[in-house]
Amino acid sequence: MSQTISKSLMGGEDVSVLTVHTARPYDILVGTGLLDRAGEFSRQVNGGSRALIVTDSHVGPLYARRVARSLEAAGYRTGEFPFPAGERSKRLATVEDIYAALAAGGFTRADLIVALGGGVTGDMAGYAAATWLRGIDFVQIPTSLLAQVDSSVGGKTGVDIPQGKNLVGVFWQPVRVLVDMETLDTLPVEFIRDGLGEIVKYACIAPCLCEGEPLFGRLERGDALAPEKRRETILACIDCKRGIVERDEREAGERKLLNFGHTLGHALEKYYDYTGVTHGCAVAVGMAVLTAASERAGLTAPGTAARLAALLGRLGLPCADAASPSDYLAAAALDKKRAGDGIDLVLLREIGSAFVRRYPLAELEGFVLGEGNAAE
Repeated sequence: MSQTISKSLMGGEDVSVLTVHTARPYDILVGTGLLDRAGEFSRQVNGGSRALIVTDSHVGPLYARRVARSLEAAGYRTGEFPFPAGERSKRLATVEDIYAALAAGGFTRADLIVALGGGVTGDMAGYAAATWLRGIDFVQIPTSLLAQVDSSVGGKTGVDIPQGKNLVGVFWQPVRVLVDMETLDTLPVEFIRDGLGEIVKYACIAPCLCEGEPLFGRLERGDALAPEKRRETILACIDCKRGIVERDEREAGERKLLNFGHTLGHALEKYYDYTGVTHGCAVAVGMAVLTAASERAGLTAPGTAARLAALLGRLGLPCADAASPSDYLAAAALDKKRAGDGIDLVLLREIGSAFVRRYPLAELEGFVLGEGNAAE
C-alpha cells in the first residue's frame, strides 16, 4: 500500500507516500513535520511565485505563520485569506472574496493556492483554485482527522447553497496533499470523533486492511488512533479512497460507494441549517439508520446494523437523532446523488461490502421507516 519516499526527497524523514493515478496524478505525503516543509514540497510540483494560504479562524492562528515561513523560504510571496470557521462560511460569497484576494495579489495561472484546514477549507479553496483563471494549482494541507482520511483526497471541491450541501462544485485534483499527523494533537475531542465517522464509513464499504487486519476490527478493539497505530489507520482510509477514485474519478459508478451514510447525513445537516450537528455525526446517523432499514428489507446480513450501532456508540458517535427521518428526508430530494425521480442509496451487504441501489424518491421514506418493500 504505502511506501517510504526516497531519502533524497525527504532528507531521511519517515514519511509515507501514496500516489493517486488520476488524469493528473499527485502524491499524498503522510508523516510528521510536514507543515514546516510545505514550501519545499510545494515547490517540487509548482513553479509559481505567489501562494495564497486559505485558512479559517481556528486553524490560521495555530499554523498559518509556520506554513507561510516555509513557503517564503522556498521563494514564494505569500498572502493569507482567513475566514470564519464553520460550514456556514462555505458559500459562494466567501469564494468571491477569495477571488478578490487573488486579483489584488496579481495571481496568475502559474501560482498556487494552499488549503490549510479541514474539509470546509479544502472544498472551498479547491473550488476557488479550479475556477480562478479556469484553473490553478492547489496544495491540500488537511489539519482535521476528517480531512486527512477523506475530504482532502479525490478532487471534489465545492460550496453549499441554501438549497443544499455541495450542490455547486467541480472535480479539481490537488497537485499534492500534505498530511501532518502532528495537527491531530491540537484537535478537540469532538473533531476527532467527527473524523471517526468517516473512518467507520471506510471500514464498512470495503475490505479495508490495516497491517493485514480489518479496519472495522481495529476500531472495535479501540486502538485505531493510538499513537503507534494512527498512521496505518489514516493510510488505510486514504488507500481505499485512492483505489476507488482511480477507477472512477468523476463518480460515474463505484465512487458512489463513498457516499455511504451521506444522503441522510447531508439531509440532517440541512435540516439543522449546518449548525446543530457536525458532518461526521450526521454521517454516523445516516449509516446507522440506513443499515437498519436495509437489514429490515432483507438486503443486509442479519446482525450488521447492531454491530455497526455498537461500534458507533463505543466511539461516541450517534446512531439516531432527536429529529425523525420524516423531518429531514425532504432535503434528500435535492441531494446531488438524485437521478431523475430516483436517488442512489449506498447499502451494505455486510461489513466490508457495499452496493448502490436506486430508489424512487416517492418510496424513500417508506423504505427508511420500514414501511416499504425492497426496490426491484
